[in-house]
Amino acid sequence: MNIDWKQFNLKLRRLTLPIAFQSLMLASVAAGDALMLGRVAQDQMTAVSLATQVQFVQNMFILSVTGAGSILGAQYWGKGDRETLRLIFNRILRWNGVISLFFFLACETVPELLMSLFSHDAPIIAIGSSYLRIAGVSYLMTGICECFLTVMKVTDHVVPAAWISSGAVVLNILLNSVFIFGLLGAPRMEARGAALATTLSRGIELAACVFVSAGEKYVRPAWNRFFEKQRELGKDFRRQCLPLLGGGLLWGVGFTSYTAIMGHLGTDVAAASSVAAVVRDLICCVCNGVASAAGIMVGNELGAGNLERGKAFGIRLKNLSFLIGFGSTAVVLALTPLVVRMVLLTEEAQGYLTGMMVIMAVYMIGRCVNTVTINGVLDGGGDTVFDMYSLAVTMWGIAVPLALLGAFVFHWHPLAVYACTCLDEVGKIPWVMIRFRKYKWVKNLTRGN
Repeated sequence: MNIDWKQFNLKLRRLTLPIAFQSLMLASVAAGDALMLGRVAQDQMTAVSLATQVQFVQNMFILSVTGAGSILGAQYWGKGDRETLRLIFNRILRWNGVISLFFFLACETVPELLMSLFSHDAPIIAIGSSYLRIAGVSYLMTGICECFLTVMKVTDHVVPAAWISSGAVVLNILLNSVFIFGLLGAPRMEARGAALATTLSRGIELAACVFVSAGEKYVRPAWNRFFEKQRELGKDFRRQCLPLLGGGLLWGVGFTSYTAIMGHLGTDVAAASSVAAVVRDLICCVCNGVASAAGIMVGNELGAGNLERGKAFGIRLKNLSFLIGFGSTAVVLALTPLVVRMVLLTEEAQGYLTGMMVIMAVYMIGRCVNTVTINGVLDGGGDTVFDMYSLAVTMWGIAVPLALLGAFVFHWHPLAVYACTCLDEVGKIPWVMIRFRKYKWVKNLTRGN
């Protein structure tokens, strides 16, 4: 088999760079909120960081739906079946519309209950609840935006998708500064200002998605068949979506549990953990971009019937994930002194943050390898069940119970508890490599193949 690896690298860069940039810009919103609100008060920063965990859980549902759409969409696009891709677009819009409506109603009606899951401090709950009441409107639009952006990515329009998403992020950061600090004659709204900025920028992003997708070369929903049921396609979609949803819920609720556990260890621990989470999300942008590109590239080849090429692509991408992991470790260690000085924290919180950054540096190896291999290569071939099983064992069987016991039974040092929350990714690597080498992911998922 003759493979032009130069062309492979060119396509990988062409897909990875816009997606990684988009991921970076999205993570920059959280970083911008943390830095700006950190300049206002530690409680403001901590409350918003905890409140955004609600959207984090919402994203687990949304990304499961769009993930299934991306897996099938990439293969049907590789096959050249545009009409089936439009029907997939319909399906992800229906599912995400219902999910977004549910989270919007929860934020508007019971924000205090949602915040009480993450903190017992009354001031934190009050600030976070005021944030959720405004930001909840943006959650209504989130799922729809992600549907349009997903279809753009799998149909070779990754650059416009990145520009739309990144433009919305830049606008969000600018509006953050205006409404948080009360610039340009606007009222000083602090945490509520961050929520208003998010809502306005998300509305503009949705409008841009609809406008750009109206272009002749873009795939749009099949509106005349929007409520039409396709039994076989629905079966294929559920086969991909349900394991992704199960894995997403295990991962999302697990990460939210980590946040809640650290939040109940005190304000200083919660503040340090919030900053560490922002840094983690920023550093993970590269592996997120490579993972998305891997899913598209492997999926295109498998859907076109080029199974050996798809397998060779997967092996090369898996090897690349280790390089990204060790590189990310070095970056985290190098940035630690700068990050600790940038945010206004108490002396105790700064000590916690330094320790968390060192622990996170080791965690990044597992995170990068698993993200590219599982969420990229394995998912690209439809092997979505493994992620759910691995999370059930490593996160819920090991990491979460240890963190709970360490925090509330044995009363370990907060850094020891934080280390428990990082065990799952590192411990999963050998299991992931065994699964990868079984090559169950090398398969064509399209109908009529």
